[in-house]
Amino acid sequence: MELALLSENSLAFLTRWVHLLAGVTWIGLLYYFNFVQGEYFKEADGGAKSDVIQKMAPRALWWFRWGAMFTFLSGAYLISVKHLSGMGIMIGATLGTIMFLNVWLIIWPKQKVVIASAKQVASGGEALPGVADALGKAGLASRTNTLFSIPMLFFMASSSHLGGQLQVSIHAVSATLLTVVFGLIALLALNGVAGKTGPFTSVKGVISYGFVLTAILYLLVELV
Repeated sequence: MELALLSENSLAFLTRWVHLLAGVTWIGLLYYFNFVQGEYFKEADGGAKSDVIQKMAPRALWWFRWGAMFTFLSGAYLISVKHLSGMGIMIGATLGTIMFLNVWLIIWPKQKVVIASAKQVASGGEALPGVADALGKAGLASRTNTLFSIPMLFFMASSSHLGGQLQVSIHAVSATLLTVVFGLIALLALNGVAGKTGPFTSVKGVISYGFVLTAILYLLVELV
């Protein structure tokens, strides 16, 4: 019995370790794309930009998307095994799941179009039709993920270190609170699919609104 418990705890710890390693890889590259590469592209000439898209972006996107995959899978395993249902962890998990879906369903497919177009142009061909739209949709989803990453990390960490309503099970809170909190997240997620970057267009804007969103969600959980 003790050996089985030790094995279960060891597996949970190793999974948490994988979750952290994969998460650092994923979010680190998310910030690189938004805070470094995107700003560089605004100043780079066409040749330098094309070279980065063809040679460096595919490598970075490989680590990016698989970091997201292993973060999601390990997180889902931990929530299932540990039967986690507190408001803090569920808000963080919801944000993380949307971010994961954005990576695999929007950012990566659209970036494949951008990369293929850059290679075709470099070989003397024409840009692929729809490349501008693909770039725009990938950028919007990436900005949305950056916005979500700030409250996601806050709620993931606070679920273990802050008390109050964050540790209360979602089954024990009011329907009004659940509707407001997860409704707000859903609206922002939908905007990330079919809306506009708006105030998230700039690095300063997306960081500022990330902290604002964190504060709003936290106050809703604690006060409503």
